[in-house]
Amino acid sequence: MARAATTTDAFNAVAEPRRRQILDLLAQRERPVNELVDLLGLAQPQVSKHLRVLREVDLVHVRDAGRQRMYRLNPEPLRSIHDWLGKYERMWNERFDAMDTVLEELKEEEDHDD
Repeated sequence: MARAATTTDAFNAVAEPRRRQILDLLAQRERPVNELVDLLGLAQPQVSKHLRVLREVDLVHVRDAGRQRMYRLNPEPLRSIHDWLGKYERMWNERFDAMDTVLEELKEEEDHDD
């Protein structure tokens, strides 16, 4: 089966760890590409390639500021990922709640045995 293009949607774009790192850095604040290069320890062409993918799925916006290009996070496309993960979060919360109940019952039994 052929691999889906990384520019299809936010899910595919964030599947790559370096792009997630870029998003984490841009979540802190707007940054120029050269700062991203320094923080990531990658060559400028590699960072630019990742930024292009993130721009194509609208996760990153860019503006010119003099001679620099400033990149900032656009969190809106992440909403679909958040919504999808929500059902799994609910499932894990239910499982942890059930485990808490069992542990509490075991503790009460132990307290009564003493």
